[in-house]
Amino acid sequence: MNLRSALRSLTLRLTLVYMALFSGSFGVMLGATYVAGVWRPLTQVEAAIRRDSDRLVAVYTTDGRDALIRALERRVATASGRLPYHVLVSPSGAVVAANLQDWPEVRGQEWVRYEFGTYATGAEEEHEAVARDVILPGGYRLLVGLDTEDLDEREDLLFEGLSWGAGMSVVLGLLGGLIMTYAVSRRLERINRAARAVIAGDLSGRVELHGSDDDFDQLSATLNVMLARIEGLVASISRVSDNIAHELRTPLTRLRAELEELSATDDPAEVRARAVGALDEAARLQSMFEALLRIARLQSGPRDAGSAVDLSPLLEDALELHAPAAEEKGQALAIDVPPGLALQGDRDLVFQMVSNLLDNAIKFTPAGGAIRLAARRDAGAVEIEVADDGPGVPAEERSRVLERFYRGGGRDAPGFGLGLSLVAAAADRQGASLRLEDAAPGLRVVMRFPG
Repeated sequence: MNLRSALRSLTLRLTLVYMALFSGSFGVMLGATYVAGVWRPLTQVEAAIRRDSDRLVAVYTTDGRDALIRALERRVATASGRLPYHVLVSPSGAVVAANLQDWPEVRGQEWVRYEFGTYATGAEEEHEAVARDVILPGGYRLLVGLDTEDLDEREDLLFEGLSWGAGMSVVLGLLGGLIMTYAVSRRLERINRAARAVIAGDLSGRVELHGSDDDFDQLSATLNVMLARIEGLVASISRVSDNIAHELRTPLTRLRAELEELSATDDPAEVRARAVGALDEAARLQSMFEALLRIARLQSGPRDAGSAVDLSPLLEDALELHAPAAEEKGQALAIDVPPGLALQGDRDLVFQMVSNLLDNAIKFTPAGGAIRLAARRDAGAVEIEVADDGPGVPAEERSRVLERFYRGGGRDAPGFGLGLSLVAAAADRQGASLRLEDAAPGLRVVMRFPG
């Protein structure tokens, strides 16, 4: 991954946004610390200086210069907290009283924050102090202040921390962003490689899993399931196309033969017979295409929970519809449905599914056999079962009989091989499951609908 692609990376942009938020929160935190640790104490110091200076000005105004000097000396002698500083300068510039070595020679603003030289402790020291510069009546200049060296050190520490913190945040954030971008880009590249392989026509390509079961692994696993589904659908389409070609070949050949014979004869009886044969083949083709279209519509549409379906009358109607065909083969039909049993689904689709299963059972069950239709509630779901005592379906073929045009008994078996395919598509449309079991003897087909 080059620098240009890294700068376009969403991960890096998100990292920069996070850095900005982190730096902002860091600045707010330091600002709050500054307010609590420096600004507010400085405000309190200025308030104390204002009280002292106002008191000293009052002493000077009332009792004169000497009383002021004695008050300044008492202020230094009785100090118990911050070191008190003062300078009293006469109108001529002579120092009258002071415990500072230097101060601003020219008066500027009223409040001064300055590093003063002092001998208050007996030795020359440099201390940060805040002082109030006041002009007294008669031209005397009075500076009254308090030591704020501790606040100055705290302020320097905060600004130093801010400088280092901001610098480290930028460096570590950029480094972390590049590392994260590289790691995420590698994971995304695996997905892109699999997608490009599929676009190129290799449907067997899959996204390599990292093994960490993180969000990317879960996404990759989901994409792999989707790709497997696509591969299966494409393979199914290919098989269906081949099957359609095989299934259409025979009826089209017969239809063509009937039409050729029809065009070559003048015998009215033979013309009618050939026409009837051609119409039968056309009807067979039409039925096949209608079944295929029905399956395609079911598979392409969204799942539908449907509405409440009362099973008792529906299953009785389906059984009654197929009773004549069963009577012709001497088969016994039985039904076992508790009253009031209902499921969520599409009534027409449920009827079509049951009807197809009964039709299959009647076709494949020998004369004199038995067919049973039952429904029940099981663990919050509703199951509909159609069982017969015919030849059944071998276990290895039970998944294939759901494919279109697959006929368990070979191409000589009755029907198109679309009945169970339609049932499977209708079940999937309604969120139901379909399973084929051994009825010992015969086949049992169970449709399970969610409660």
